Amino acid sequence: MAEDLVLDTAIRDWVLIPLSVVMVLIGVLRYFVSKLMRSDQVPDSKIVKEGQIIIRARNLRAAANFIPAKSFRARRYYYSNEENGLLHVPKGQAQNAQAQMFSDPNMAMDMMKKNLSMIIPQTLTFAWVNFFFSGFVAAKIPFPLTQRFRAMLQNGIDLSTVDVSYVSSRSWYFLNLFGLRGLFSLILGEENATDDTQRMMQMSGFGMDPTRSLGAEKDNLDIVQHDWALPRFEHRAAATLKKLLS
Repeated sequence: MAEDLVLDTAIRDWVLIPLSVVMVLIGVLRYFVSKLMRSDQVPDSKIVKEGQIIIRARNLRAAANFIPAKSFRARRYYYSNEENGLLHVPKGQAQNAQAQMFSDPNMAMDMMKKNLSMIIPQTLTFAWVNFFFSGFVAAKIPFPLTQRFRAMLQNGIDLSTVDVSYVSSRSWYFLNLFGLRGLFSLILGEENATDDTQRMMQMSGFGMDPTRSLGAEKDNLDIVQHDWALPRFEHRAAATLKKLLS
């Protein structure tokens, strides 16, 4: 049976609150440091053009049933024909994204700056938390949880008799690390540089070939089955009026 603990108010005053305040201040500091280290780059016109083409092709797929079949086939041919279609990438013209990135020293330097601005503060903060606050039970969640949450909420505490709803100081650090996105959006705006989850996703997508998106969108557009929805609008409107009047 899980034991109920009585948390000392000193833990709240000297562990929970300072840890939360420090995490917020470090996030704000990282935002301004990343802003200072960021270099102004002119976006590649080819990449911007390909992105706009993909967006237009997706809009065509989404609204395919609201235009006549002849118009849809003409637009699809304009995008996906094998001669000069906007989504067609001839063989041999696909570029290696890694080679293109390392050929541009500014792009590689910006990638290194972003990684350092994320890794160094996290490493130092985790070492500080692990040294000063290791082993504390910092908070309690006001609702019951299953045993699957024990490894996430009680990192650093090897007591199986403690209820799962109690949160250790190390776990509180990780919850603040990945859970302050909404607060940073309110303080710094939507486009801020403190979203660690988004940064990790960008790092995991390192080396992706942007030309593959054109090929994938071309395949998706080719398999669309057109079914013009306009002739059925009168029947749908009549059925809706009958339901309202009945």
